[in-house]
Amino acid sequence: MSKSDYYELLGASRTASQDELKKAYRKMAMKYHPDKNQGDKEAEHKFKEINEAYDVLRDDTKRAAYDRYGHAAFEQGGMGGGGFGGGAGGFDFAGGFGDIFEEMFGEILGGGGRRRGPDQAGQRGADLRYDMNITLDEAFNGAEKTIKVSTLVSCDVCNGQGTAPGTSPVTCSTCDGHGSVRMQQGFFSIERTCPTCQGAGKVIKDPCKNCQGVGRTRKERTLVVSVPSGVESGTRIRLSGEGEAGMRGGRAGDLYVILSVAGHPLFQRDGANLHCRVPIPMTMAALGGKVSVPVIDGSTAEVEVKAGTQSGHQVRLRHKGMTVLRSASRGDLYVELMVETPSRLTKRQKEILEEFAIESEKTKTHPESESFFEKVKDMLGV
Repeated sequence: MSKSDYYELLGASRTASQDELKKAYRKMAMKYHPDKNQGDKEAEHKFKEINEAYDVLRDDTKRAAYDRYGHAAFEQGGMGGGGFGGGAGGFDFAGGFGDIFEEMFGEILGGGGRRRGPDQAGQRGADLRYDMNITLDEAFNGAEKTIKVSTLVSCDVCNGQGTAPGTSPVTCSTCDGHGSVRMQQGFFSIERTCPTCQGAGKVIKDPCKNCQGVGRTRKERTLVVSVPSGVESGTRIRLSGEGEAGMRGGRAGDLYVILSVAGHPLFQRDGANLHCRVPIPMTMAALGGKVSVPVIDGSTAEVEVKAGTQSGHQVRLRHKGMTVLRSASRGDLYVELMVETPSRLTKRQKEILEEFAIESEKTKTHPESESFFEKVKDMLGV
């Protein structure tokens, strides 16, 4: 059974801003909330679909992936197998559907909308983004790159618990350890996150001095990123669990490395293919010959120049282009021959060319230009 389009589920356009998406979500979530449609399985299913849609679209990274790949971005490794390099899988949903509803309607009701106990108190750490520049040669060969990332890590004194050594959190007196309190708001009866313990069910009386009870400290970490061969600008590599540490024992977020491939002095890239403009002397273009051209793998290839070659003529060298991501194949190299007109001629060279010009008039050695000017004469009626 195919899944519904996320934008259609929310009743929003694909160009909707985050504020517009939030308003659309609120409207649909209120309409299909289980408290308002008790016993209606269809409404319950619709409510889950709406929450799933908003969970993706409210995250810029997930939304970009969905816009490009659709639902395939989050199935069997994500991005249809090609969005993330380095063994990266697809996106992981950071929280349950109730987390979104709690976040949205907590603004109105002063808290969240679902019951949370001590076993559910852990909060997943935030995902991080790192922009990495690589050369075209590194994109061709692949590379191991070392990066430094400043992020929040679990406090090594309290092991992320936020309590001073030898102490433990105590039961919250506001919610009696449930992590939530119930309140009535008109038609709805909603449980919101306890404002005292923030859903943990426990409070810290004696906080860790190293992290001030937060359970996390900032630290610069050194990571090694494996860049596979064949990547392009915009390729995203996911390092699972290398984002910010979670709160109260929650799992860490992920680090997304966004690649940008720099230009090259000799090659222009077009997907897996490369283009290279090679100048050749006018005499070689006229008489023919051979020219050695560079290849991205560090080797050279010999290109035959046929007599009478015109400027802009392309020669295709198969399998001399870029490597293809997650494949053993390579693209092609297109060599564009550019005929170079000689400059700074000696007196003797000028004499030779003048003689050549006279002979050319007699032998009609420039058929294209002669044909062009004949057409001009016909047009002007000369």
